[in-house]
Amino acid sequence: MNSIKNVPARVLSRRPGHSLEAEREQFDKTQAISISKAINTQEAPVKEKHARRIILGTHHEKGAFTFWSYAIGLPLPSSSILSWKFCHVLHKVLRDGHPNVLHDCQRYRSNIREIGELWGHLHDRYGQLVNVYTKLLLTKISFHLKHPQFPAGLEVSDEVLEKAAGTDINDIFQLTVEMFDYMDCELKLSESVFRQLNTAIAVSQMSSGQCRLAPLIQVIQDCSHLYHYTVKLMFRLHSCLPADTLQGHRDRFHEQFHSLRNFFRRAADMLYFKRLIQIPRLPEGPPNFLRASALAEHIKPVVVIPEEAPEDEEPENLIEISTGPPAGEPAVVADLFDQTFGPPNGSMKDDRDLQIETLKREVETLRAELEKIKLEAQRYISQLKSQVNTLEAELEEQRKQKQKALVDNEQLRHELAQLRAAQLEGERNQGLREEAEKKASVTEARYTKLKEQHSKLIATHAELLRKNADTAKQLTAKQQNQEEVARVKEQLAFQMEQVKRESEMKLEEQSDQLEKLRRELEAKSGELVRVQQDLSRTEQSGSELSSRLDALSAEKEALSSAVRQQEAALQAAQSLAQEKEAALAQERAELQGRLADKESREQGLQQRLLDEQLEVLRRSAAEAERMLQDAVGTLDDPLHLRCTSSPDYLVSRAQVALDAVSALETGHAQYLASRSDASALVAALTQFSHLAADTIINGSATSHLAPTDPADRLMDACRECGARALELVGQLQDRQTVQQAQPDRVRGPLQGILQLGQELKPKSLDVRQEELGALVDKEMAATSSAIEEAVRRIEDMMNQARHASSGVKLEVNERILNSCTDLMKAIRLLVTTSTSLQKEIVESGRGAATQQEFYAKNSRWTEGLISASKAVGWGATQLVESADKVVLHTGKYEELIVCSHEIAASTAQLVAASKVKANRDSRHLSRLQECSRTVNVMAANVVASTKSGQEQIEDRDTMDFSGMSLIKLKKQEMETQVRVLELEKTLEAERVRLGELRKQHYALAVGVGTPGEEEPGQPSPAPHSGSSRKPPLAQKPSVVPRQDHQLDKKDGVCPTQLMNS
Repeated sequence: MNSIKNVPARVLSRRPGHSLEAEREQFDKTQAISISKAINTQEAPVKEKHARRIILGTHHEKGAFTFWSYAIGLPLPSSSILSWKFCHVLHKVLRDGHPNVLHDCQRYRSNIREIGELWGHLHDRYGQLVNVYTKLLLTKISFHLKHPQFPAGLEVSDEVLEKAAGTDINDIFQLTVEMFDYMDCELKLSESVFRQLNTAIAVSQMSSGQCRLAPLIQVIQDCSHLYHYTVKLMFRLHSCLPADTLQGHRDRFHEQFHSLRNFFRRAADMLYFKRLIQIPRLPEGPPNFLRASALAEHIKPVVVIPEEAPEDEEPENLIEISTGPPAGEPAVVADLFDQTFGPPNGSMKDDRDLQIETLKREVETLRAELEKIKLEAQRYISQLKSQVNTLEAELEEQRKQKQKALVDNEQLRHELAQLRAAQLEGERNQGLREEAEKKASVTEARYTKLKEQHSKLIATHAELLRKNADTAKQLTAKQQNQEEVARVKEQLAFQMEQVKRESEMKLEEQSDQLEKLRRELEAKSGELVRVQQDLSRTEQSGSELSSRLDALSAEKEALSSAVRQQEAALQAAQSLAQEKEAALAQERAELQGRLADKESREQGLQQRLLDEQLEVLRRSAAEAERMLQDAVGTLDDPLHLRCTSSPDYLVSRAQVALDAVSALETGHAQYLASRSDASALVAALTQFSHLAADTIINGSATSHLAPTDPADRLMDACRECGARALELVGQLQDRQTVQQAQPDRVRGPLQGILQLGQELKPKSLDVRQEELGALVDKEMAATSSAIEEAVRRIEDMMNQARHASSGVKLEVNERILNSCTDLMKAIRLLVTTSTSLQKEIVESGRGAATQQEFYAKNSRWTEGLISASKAVGWGATQLVESADKVVLHTGKYEELIVCSHEIAASTAQLVAASKVKANRDSRHLSRLQECSRTVNVMAANVVASTKSGQEQIEDRDTMDFSGMSLIKLKKQEMETQVRVLELEKTLEAERVRLGELRKQHYALAVGVGTPGEEEPGQPSPAPHSGSSRKPPLAQKPSVVPRQDHQLDKKDGVCPTQLMNS
């Protein structure tokens, strides 16, 4: 057997395993070609054959990995049309591709979102469409991943819809909301596309229009299914929930219905859609969800896609069928291979290998035939689906006609009764209609005047903005001219400096040469003197010296001529420099003249700019003055008396107006610093005038519901604010008084309005409504724990009393503590019963809402429960402390009696708070009333035992006056009378103080604790401070003082009123 370690590559290429790689390469190549042809920058719709090949590719590889591997490399940020066609192809792939496409697209959500946000920030027509389309795609991916029962094509049966919705009404409610959001994204894309199309021409026949309209085919298919599902879910919700709860759902459905009907009608009129899709027609009006029988009248809209015409171009093979060796490879290679390495296993190929190769070829052939059969089956399935959809549409239409014929008689009879009732109602309301028409005419006239003033203000503002822009352009041109003149001046100065430097350099060079020549001449002269001296001393060399002297003389003359030439050149250079200086001086004079002209023009433009800015400010101030005068005029307008506003809104408007005053001060300071720019002051003045007028009007409206004294003060503050504001805008209209204007003077009246608004705000719990439910449970639990702690402390006190006292004191203490223990047990039973009744009320009244939402909706009742619970816990704690003091002989028996009465009143408060919303036939309510009566009886027992114990403990000495004389008796009588008068005076003063305390309590109860319109007659909310943290049950809640301490014998309710402290 031959052993081969390194097989040549060409031999490996002949093995059949490489057919899969070739098939994969062919598939990738085909997908890349289809994606490049489908997604390009040409403004034309995506061809169906390219999109179909991409979709078949997702089914072939059971996912969208190949699609995203090529799509992620597309230059989407460079072309909006490319991004638009990418979104279109992705939408088709999501709808018709393999189910795993959704999970593959989930990984690229960030890429889709980034493309949408990028084009959303750019002002491009296709870019805005891409932004809307990406939001739709992200919503689609999220919805189908969250609800896998719905395929991306949104085509499910009614049974699957019922199963997906489930039986929990909250799940059905949430699914309906998500489908509404899904439909909103679809309709928004259609509206954006139609908004960009020109309806005056046949845009559907142009390639640019078709490029935009092509994705709407998938939108129509999605919307038809979503409409049918929302109708089914809405009828199911109305069968389980009251109609008032679903009012928002109905309004949203009606809005989507009309938008969808207009979308279908407009698309059906376009020629482009008529040959590609059959659009269903929606009924004239939305379904009546308040009538359950209307579900039978609903007809499912069916979208029919006509059979496509065969493509002219043959589809490319997605799978390489042939797996044999290349046709061009000679057969000799196989023989050469066998001769070189020997046959496999030392012998020739056996029959089994031949059968395997034959079976492989048959498998490949069958695979190709299977793919063809699959394509034909898909084509047949699509045709059958279209026929089924057509038959279903016809069936639904016949069913509708049949049901319409059945209900026509009933509708006509109902309409006749309505017409008769309407006729009678019309006769009765004829007078009311005439009065309403008069009021409507007056209101319409006033609205017309306001509209004219608003249009004038807009026109004036636009004109001022245009003038401001023109002035800014002129100022910019003037600044450019100044910069140009400065640059010319700098260039001339630089040239002058350069000429001066060149002249100086030439003069220095010539001076150096002249000095050099002079030095040489002086050297030659010295040499000549020395030669003459030598000549006089030596007569023998006379002839030589004379010859040298002649040569030196000639050289001297040459040097003198050279010096003269240099001096002439120097003079010529000086004259040239003088000429250039003269030319520069002339140019300087011309430039100075031009500069003077420019400066004069600049001053003129500057003055014109100042005048225009002042005119802009004056007109803005005049418009602000008219606006403020109109607002001040409403203070005395009798028609404004019916207008009301809340103190909260007044406070918000006053706060914003105060911020506008700060902006106005800043703008005024900037204008005084630079009067050439009044834009900041104009903008601040416009905003201030609007906000000040709004504050004045809302202040007047708020005063209509306020008490007399605060209303008068609020009206005075509004008038003062209007007067200060009018004075300010009047100063801003005059050139002389602009600098004297003081915007800060308006701040005082606005702060007064703000303070009055805060005083008029209703005092209530400073607790968020979301925390009310938790606070109720917390307070009830705290009350229960306080009662348990009170019972434990009473038992401890009883044990201590048994060890520390004896005889009468022990008997009195045991009787008092036993009565207190019985009272605590009765209170504990009452709190437990109240908690059960409270749970029953919440469960019977909350419906589909949660417990927290029920407490937030009934906040006043919830706050009453909190106040009552605090009162009961506080009373139990005080009773224990008073009993402890009485047992230890450090307190008074009267404190224990008062605490008993307070506990009876607190339990009555808790019963009243629980009784407000309870059912009269409730078993828990009956038990609560019985517990209340028991608490009153136990409280009376505590009072009785306390009084009897007090009588036993206190020493009652016998009064013996037999040993006193007449004078001593008279003296004792006078001292007793003085003591009686002092005690009566003290009693009268305490009664007056008690009356003042009760008046203040009742004033707070009327001003703060009055129940609002939310729940008439319910307890007012208990107080709570968000800033001060009070310990549990350590502070007494405020209860209105009782007129007497008698208990109601009927149901055990103490006559008291719940209040806020």
